[in-house]
Amino acid sequence: MAITATISVPITSPTRRSLASFNFFQSSSRSILSTPRNSFKYPNSRLVASSMKTETPAKTTTSSTSFLHQKESGFLHFAKYHGLGNDFILIDNRDSSEPKISSEKAVQLCDRNFGVGADGVIFVLPGINGADYTMRIFNSDGSEPEMCGNGVRCFAKFVSQLESLHGRHSFTIHTGAGRIVPEVLEDGNVKVDMGEPVLKASDVPTKLSPNKDGAAVKSEIDVDGVIWNVTCVSMGNPHCVTFSRKGVQNLVVDELKLAEIGPKFEHHEMFPARTNTEFVQVLSNSHLKMRVWERGAAETLACGTGACATVVAAVLEGRAGRNCTVDLPGGPLQIEWKGEDNHVYMTGSADLVYYGSLLL
Repeated sequence: MAITATISVPITSPTRRSLASFNFFQSSSRSILSTPRNSFKYPNSRLVASSMKTETPAKTTTSSTSFLHQKESGFLHFAKYHGLGNDFILIDNRDSSEPKISSEKAVQLCDRNFGVGADGVIFVLPGINGADYTMRIFNSDGSEPEMCGNGVRCFAKFVSQLESLHGRHSFTIHTGAGRIVPEVLEDGNVKVDMGEPVLKASDVPTKLSPNKDGAAVKSEIDVDGVIWNVTCVSMGNPHCVTFSRKGVQNLVVDELKLAEIGPKFEHHEMFPARTNTEFVQVLSNSHLKMRVWERGAAETLACGTGACATVVAAVLEGRAGRNCTVDLPGGPLQIEWKGEDNHVYMTGSADLVYYGSLLL
């Protein structure tokens, strides 16, 4: 597999994010650049990167639109986005109902040393069941989750560029977790109606015994000899949320060794479909701090569905209100679990990193 990419990266800060201006290349294995480039050679792959350039266009540029619509034989164009550091390779797959690359190829592309580097590959497919689009995703380990919260925001921004949409707009997405409705806001953030949380223990799924209206809330679980208190929530994918363990009523999440603890939760016998695990510190009634071990992706900088599950769990345990800022290593998400419709709403950023092409 050869990889060629022209990379122009926006310099961002917590208070200001910008899109980038891009140099694009023709249908050959060499990129045409106006600036010097460095080549990094790995077994069976090649990455060619241009020097960085920064601009802040107000809306999608003509060059980016034309790049995304190039159809050279043997090339697969992609865009790389991140949602608070949770990064994805986005592929325009609207001309086919099947992903253009296999899960095995996705694993290669997600490799941070020998590929593009990402937590997953996301495909924009034609809509089914009345939805405008269909979203599928392969994790960095090749597994396919039902959906991904940060990925949905990136998906929405990518579709906006594909369709040259401007201003405030929304559309519907069919996912393995059901229909999701993202709305791109005027400030560039994306608000997503994540639907209703699933609390029935057997539907999460978890084998933990239900103890509150069919849900497993603040249940005890033995993980390698340590007793943790967990609440199980599905946001279309399974989550195990913990705020405390035996002898520690309030976690200090920065002290946890997730690389050791996370896999033991993910593969615990109480979670037949494996699980995502959120470790949460309560800062106030409306402010939570979270680290996450994602099923199929290990520790990531952010997890949108995990942040949603965290607020639901915090409400069920009486630890926080229904509208919270959730601080993740990659940045904050605003999460609201509305009492009126029982839906969870997530608002956060999704930023373009660069465009590239794969020589397949």
